Amino acid sequence: MPPQDKRYFEDLVEGQTFDCGSVAVTKDEMLEFAERYDPQSIHLNEEAAGNSMFGDLIASGWLTCALTTRLLVEGYMNKNATLGGRGMDEIRWHKPVYAGSTLSVTVELVEKDSGRNPAFGHTKVKIVTTNEQGETVLTMYGLGLVEKRKASSE
Repeated sequence: MPPQDKRYFEDLVEGQTFDCGSVAVTKDEMLEFAERYDPQSIHLNEEAAGNSMFGDLIASGWLTCALTTRLLVEGYMNKNATLGGRGMDEIRWHKPVYAGSTLSVTVELVEKDSGRNPAFGHTKVKIVTTNEQGETVLTMYGLGLVEKRKASSE
């Protein structure tokens, strides 16, 4: 996106919401991720997962976070004059994610602070990931740095 089309710190309003799109979760992706990064039986072993409280294989919560982050970056951060992130707070997995699920992400700007630096401000967004039934599967807060517009020299 050209810089002139990006949202700067001054353009963002507390309470504003953004739809970041959706993504399908595949069994292959779940298994590949779990094998590499989160090798728990509920993510890898169909028999063990079937006998668990979940009744079937579930996606790693970290895969859910990764997919959420992808949508967050594409649907929100890349449309802002984002300088980077300062972290994520209060990550909560509310419901399991199964193969075939479609996840959607929305973002609400809950706080902004101009801070002391004239070049950027601090933002806090609430990130909510839902499944195809509209059930919340993940919530977290993202802390970011967003560039301020340059002061006119006139």
